[in-house]
Amino acid sequence: MNLEATHTARAPSAIGPYSQAIKYGDLLFVSGQIPLDPASMKIVDGNVSEQAQLVLSHLKAILEDSGLTMANVIKTEVFLANMDDFKAVNDVYATFFNEDDPKPARQAFEVARLPLDAKLEISCIASYPAK
Repeated sequence: MNLEATHTARAPSAIGPYSQAIKYGDLLFVSGQIPLDPASMKIVDGNVSEQAQLVLSHLKAILEDSGLTMANVIKTEVFLANMDDFKAVNDVYATFFNEDDPKPARQAFEVARLPLDAKLEISCIASYPAK
């Protein structure tokens, strides 16, 4: 098995024993991102829309530094501390994907608790173009 860990300073470092992302073949598995400031490693203040903007910016940075774009995302998972935040997060989420491209498959869940008591966490799987 040929696994390759990837990392960018433009997104928070892992807060546990895991990688920001793992490349396996033509797929990139990006770990869940929460609204951490990469410099301070603290949750940023702000409403859930502002935090969603930051989380998705982290995902985008990891993808870009791995040679991909949001158009390469094939699946996302959205974890919410409160399902009442779904619309606000969804509105921000939609701005990160070109309306002409197919949207990734997605799951969204309300969960009891997230790391560092974050309001949301988003992970994704992306695919490298065929050579």
